[in-house]
Amino acid sequence: MTPKEAANKKVLIANGQGFWGDSILGPVRLVNEGPLDYLTLDYLAEVTMSIMQKLKTRRPEMGYATDFVKLIDRVLPQLVEKNIKVVANAGGVNPHACKDAVMEIISKHGYSGIKVAVVEGDDILEGLDDLMSKGEEFKNMDTGAPLSTVRDSVTSANVYLGAFPIAEALDQGAQIVITGRGTDPGLVIGPLIHEFGWTKEDYDKIAAGTVAGHIVECGAQCTGGNYTDWREVPDMARIGYPIIEASDDGTFVVTKHEKTGGLVTIPSVAHQLAYEMGDPANYITPDGIADFTSFSMEEEGPNRVRVSGVKGAPPTPTYKVSMSYHDGWKALGQLTVSGPDALAKAQLCAKIVWQRLALDGYEYTPEERMVEFVGANVCHDGIAIPGAQEPSEVVLRMGVKGPDRAKVDRFGPELVPLVTSGPPGVTGFAGGRPKATEIIGYWPALLRKDLVKTHVTVFTS
Repeated sequence: MTPKEAANKKVLIANGQGFWGDSILGPVRLVNEGPLDYLTLDYLAEVTMSIMQKLKTRRPEMGYATDFVKLIDRVLPQLVEKNIKVVANAGGVNPHACKDAVMEIISKHGYSGIKVAVVEGDDILEGLDDLMSKGEEFKNMDTGAPLSTVRDSVTSANVYLGAFPIAEALDQGAQIVITGRGTDPGLVIGPLIHEFGWTKEDYDKIAAGTVAGHIVECGAQCTGGNYTDWREVPDMARIGYPIIEASDDGTFVVTKHEKTGGLVTIPSVAHQLAYEMGDPANYITPDGIADFTSFSMEEEGPNRVRVSGVKGAPPTPTYKVSMSYHDGWKALGQLTVSGPDALAKAQLCAKIVWQRLALDGYEYTPEERMVEFVGANVCHDGIAIPGAQEPSEVVLRMGVKGPDRAKVDRFGPELVPLVTSGPPGVTGFAGGRPKATEIIGYWPALLRKDLVKTHVTVFTS
């Protein structure tokens, strides 16, 4: 590619999933409603990895985002026709099983020659003890405690890999790239590295890709979803998912397909930029550090916001590791209380539950129990709401937690009886009798990069 060709080249990268459970219509419409070079899909959150690990333990062929396979089944003909490449972290803790399921879909549609890549190396669960024996303490980034304090309870451990393995997979001709845990922006940076030939030393460009990936990583949250001025958002039912129109120099435009709902404005983009933000001047990823205070935004037309001037810095020598562990048990249930004095009756119901449990010898500390009166300003406790009146109905939510499963389970049977043995207006309960379920704790830590080996394997259908 000549310098002139590189300067004129535009790459269209969209993100159609902000989490596992996002609407399948987002990516389906992105593929069908306009031009696209890449479709990225972000399925993973911290707790998702633990859920997938549990699914894999029960069924060895599971442990990945099954929604992804359903999506490929639905849009594969369009992906082939338009030559749209897909990059997704749908592999979870079992990327090869995800790849096998995708290969079955490709065969079902009668295609051959499609290359599917698997990026792995993020899952270090089986190697934890070896790493700890070599001196890695995996200190909790929030508390400073060593992992040894909860090692026996760890259920998943995954490194946030960077974007260069994704670019490697695309360099090898993959049309579908499946990864495990990685950074959310990496799904966008990888294609940019592949398309423009960016190097690890292109700090400003990598930082620009990081900002672009961060803007679109939550899907429609930058095109009018979850937006403070929600009344200004047109046709939210057909909200357009975001597209990055990227250039080799690191500048890019945030946009969406024409004739779709939602909006792309500086406020809507800024709304997402502030999401999950620590130090805005030092947004750390495994590929580099982005300065979110360095760039400028301008609206260059309807639903087009241009971002330029992003500055970056070299990466740190460590990866972030996301671990989950068993942290006890919880039980949660709710009742609806209606009629006059609904809040007072709900408060009495809660008092009755704790007193009846105490009669049977079960005491719960304030840290072990939870009471909420939904409908009585519980979400904004302490903030006055003008014109607020006494509610005519309240949802009473109660719960307990702790290390003793039997003690947690004892709570459930005392909530439902209030329907007939409590004050009037207790009209029903949702979800049946509360039962103890596992609490998943989150353990963030750091690991030296030289101790992690990534692998890229490309399979041809």
